[in-house]
Amino acid sequence: MTTDTAAQAAYVVAALLFILSLAGLSQHRTSRSGVVWGIAGMVVALAATVGLASRSISATGLVLIAVATAVGAGIGLWRAKVVEMTGMPELIAIMHSLVGLAATFVGWNGYLDVDAELSGSLLGIHHAEVFIGVFIGAVTFTGSVVAYLKLSARIASRPLTLPGKHVLNIGALVAFVGLTIAFVARPTMGLLIAVTVIALALGAHLVASIGGGDMPVVVSMLNSYSGWAAAASGFLLSNNLLIVTGALVGSSGAYLSYIMCKAMNRSFISVIAGGFGTPAAASDEGEQGEHREISAEETAELLRDASSVIITPGYGMAVAQAQYPVAELARKLRDRGVEVRFGIHPVAGRLPGHMNVLLAEANVPYDIVLEMDEINDDFAATSVVLVIGANDTVNPAATDNPSSPIAGMPVLHVWEAANVVVFKRSMAAGYAGVQNPLFFRENTQMLFGDAKQRVEDILRGLDALDTPVREMAGSSR
Repeated sequence: MTTDTAAQAAYVVAALLFILSLAGLSQHRTSRSGVVWGIAGMVVALAATVGLASRSISATGLVLIAVATAVGAGIGLWRAKVVEMTGMPELIAIMHSLVGLAATFVGWNGYLDVDAELSGSLLGIHHAEVFIGVFIGAVTFTGSVVAYLKLSARIASRPLTLPGKHVLNIGALVAFVGLTIAFVARPTMGLLIAVTVIALALGAHLVASIGGGDMPVVVSMLNSYSGWAAAASGFLLSNNLLIVTGALVGSSGAYLSYIMCKAMNRSFISVIAGGFGTPAAASDEGEQGEHREISAEETAELLRDASSVIITPGYGMAVAQAQYPVAELARKLRDRGVEVRFGIHPVAGRLPGHMNVLLAEANVPYDIVLEMDEINDDFAATSVVLVIGANDTVNPAATDNPSSPIAGMPVLHVWEAANVVVFKRSMAAGYAGVQNPLFFRENTQMLFGDAKQRVEDILRGLDALDTPVREMAGSSR
């Protein structure tokens, strides 16, 4: 068996492992094995690529590859170890930017180092691959950087609304098509520089024009862009595995974005084109009535007398790292005979599956963690709903106010429950910048403070309520 044959066989194995990884990651119970399959596939792919490259590069080149691999692996392990769950969305965004940057460099290298054997139509195809690869990579790079800046609160989450922004986007795409034709006909560095600059500006503008409420979709879509950028690099490098892997990532990311848009009642084309997201109207920004407050001890009494409880977590739970006391609260209530379930909105948090991962980390049973469509009809028969750090995903304005920026977005109907307790640090609006009328409803009470501390206070309150009962039982014996 030749080195090339062995490498191609290894690529087939790696591709199958990547497919198994995607299948495993589609369910909670198999997600760990999905990660393992993905790691195994990448190890196989990397080994095969280095083995294939060893035929044509020097010993010094192999040493440089080894050093680069070690440095990259070290940085990756370090970041994975120190990153908090609240920082995962921006970490993913910045990783996407690196894929886009790599694709841009590969495209430029393809222009500067053309295979002498290419001629005629094959040379034209090569130049088209170069141009398209640079464009996709550059859009992915700056788009991901802007997403990182928004998610990490380094810039405002509100959408950028330049005059004629749609004309600017369409003009950039038309310019790209025209420049591509010109480049294929007669490639010059000036044209390649021009498309690089246009793509960098387009990527930044597209994501900057998208509002904070749609950022989970943006993260997923940038994942798709990075996949297509990798596939474009695969064509330039004649690497079949890179093409297959990029197509898998690109298509799965695009489909996930489409599913999320459907869940949010958003136009898929509108979101990815930077068309949605306007600041909240002035009437939505202020308070819309008087809110009522509740203490942790009073919340404990409310839960003690409840027959059913639904917990709807949001990004605030991740920020406070409250998943462990929340899991303990759910366990304690279930031990009392209370029916406890979790209601998860598709875009709760800052990326798909954010809340599911946190709850799984705290060993919350999978069978009581339900998606929005599975639990929305049950709120009306629920005694108490605990809204822990969620805001936009439980906002009744989405159903009641046609002029709201989130109008039409499917939300968890928590307000239909008998009692609603909202855990928040303040009365500030949510990430989408929209005030929530839920806070001022008669059946809603606000529990202010750090979510983790308040849940721990509730746990102590439940223990205190149990103490007299235990003492009375002991004295009767």
